[in-house]
Formats: sequence, C-alpha cells, structure tokens
Amino acid sequence: MAIPVAVLDCDLLLYGCGHRTLERFKLEDVTDEDLVSIFGFPRQFIYYLVDLLGASLSRPTQRSRAISPETQILAALGFYTSGSFQTRMGDAIGISQASTSRCVANVTEALVERASQFIHFPEDEAAVQSLKDDFCGLAGMPGVLGVVACTHVAIKAPNAEDLLYVNRKGLHSLNCLMVCDARGVLLSAETHWPGSLPDCTVLQNAALTSQFETKLHKDGWLLGDSSFLLRTWLMTPLHIPETPAEYRYNMAHSATHNVIERMFRTIRSRFRCLDGSKGSLQYSPEKSSHIILACCVLHNISLEHGLDAWSSLVTEHMEQLEEEYEQMESVDSEACRIRQELLLTHFS
Repeated sequence: MAIPVAVLDCDLLLYGCGHRTLERFKLEDVTDEDLVSIFGFPRQFIYYLVDLLGASLSRPTQRSRAISPETQILAALGFYTSGSFQTRMGDAIGISQASTSRCVANVTEALVERASQFIHFPEDEAAVQSLKDDFCGLAGMPGVLGVVACTHVAIKAPNAEDLLYVNRKGLHSLNCLMVCDARGVLLSAETHWPGSLPDCTVLQNAALTSQFETKLHKDGWLLGDSSFLLRTWLMTPLHIPETPAEYRYNMAHSATHNVIERMFRTIRSRFRCLDGSKGSLQYSPEKSSHIILACCVLHNISLEHGLDAWSSLVTEHMEQLEEEYEQMESVDSEACRIRQELLLTHFS
C-alpha cells in the first residue's frame, strides 16, 4: 500500500533509512569542542536552553519522528552563530536544511515569547542604583540608566512596502533601537523599525519613549548621540563645546556611550546571521525582526551565564550606518536646564 507523502518526514526522504535517525541523536554524542565550534556555545549553556525552551518545543505531533528540543536548539544556534544553513551541523545532528529552517522558526518564536523575561530595566531601587554606579565608574557620568543607539541589520527586499525598508545607502534593512547597561546587557530592544526611518524618528515613535515620558523610569536619564534630540530623560552631547566643563562633559558622554558600540560588535561577532557576511536575512521584515530579537535574548542569557568577554572584532560586511543629520539643539527648555545643571554640578 502506498504511504501518503504527507506523513513522511522530509529527512527520511532526503537521507533514507540508513541515515542516523533523529531519535538516536543525543546531545552527549557531540564533543565539547564541536559544540563551541559549530554551535557557538558550551554544553551547560545549551542544557539551560533545553530546560528553558523544552516545553515550547515539545509540541504535540502525529509524526513518530518529531525533532527533539535538543536538536531544534542546536540547529537554531548553528544558524544564528554561522549565518548559514550549510554548516557541519547537518552531519552533527542529522537533519535536512528544510528541517533546520523549521527549527530556527520554532526556537526563534520560543525565545521571542520570553524576551520581556530577559530584556528589561531593573525595577528595585538597589538594582537601579547599582546600574547608575556602574555607569558612573566608567567616566564619571552620573545618573545614567542606560545608553541608547540604533543599528541596522540587512534583510532581503520585502514583497510589500519595499521602499520603506531602503536605508540611505540603498540597502534593505531594519533599524533596531537598543539600550544597554555598562556591561552590555540589553535593557530594551525594538528590532522592527524600517531601515528608511532616521534614528530620531525611530526614537520619537518607540515604546521606549513612552516609558520615559510617562516617568516609568525616574531619577535618571539615558545617554544618546547627536542623532537624537535632547530631552529631560535623554542627555546628548553639546554640538559646539566652548568651556572646559563642556569639553569634560562631552568626553565623559562619549566614553560612556561607547559601551553600546562595543555591545553591537559583540552581538554581530557572536551571531553572524546579523553581520551580513552570509548576505542579508532571507526572511520577511517581521520574521527578520524576530530573529534579531531572539539573538538579543541569547546575548543577555549568555552574559547571565558568564560568557561576557567583550569582542574587539569589527565585522567588515555589516557596516554601521552613520546618520546624516543636521545638528539640532533641543527647544525643550527644561531639558536644557537639566543638562546645564549637570555640567555645573559634575564637570565644572
């Protein structure tokens, strides 16, 4: 009797009965060296992800050869860290490219569902004060709750609203607004903004702005570069510093804000699917946004597990776009007063 094609696993069709079956694959079969070189992370980190995501990845199925959570996670990590489905991981875990793509989708959604668990501002007073102390220890800038910047990630041309995603260099991209702390831990990540939008416009419409405008985060401010407007909760550098205090303020601002540029380099070097070396993300803007956010979640989890060595690598393919903008001083008199008070109190 003919077996309906619908019930056959594509890996069985591709590899045949003689290929290693999914049921026989065990994480223990992969050496520590291969785990790091192929999948980018050590064994205990992967075990943690299996515990964290296992329930979401073990969905009921009528197929007798459902892919295990361990295999799905390894397949996704292999893609995130290499930027390609064509890696040695196929030999290591024995699944097809089509199955790998499904694994990436499943793991990505499971991580996105947990984004708020791992990416958020601290809430209790002690943690907030520790955040400020860490920043102040870098270059003497007080009251800092986070540093904010945008970065572009290349995507394929979408089927609709194509021009909305074309950045000033003529490439299709997503403009991602992020905030991190002094260690590079992400406190906010909005990864869905079209590449044509300037950084200032992204921030103006971001959920992050709503949080600070409604005083959700009090008694402090973010640091942003001159692509953003000065606000009561966002300190920017002075366009033309004149006094010694203004020069000291700008130097402290620059040294502190540099943390997020280092964080961007770390994420791109760890998650090569984002750096453009294998080409743009070959997904819709929505799915690409989810992949970026999933990598952000993994970045924070890795820091939580002590994998926090800063990367000094500068990727060649995913060039950071520098905004072309007119330097604008804020018309917000209260914001100007706060910055001037900061100058007089801490940098005079």
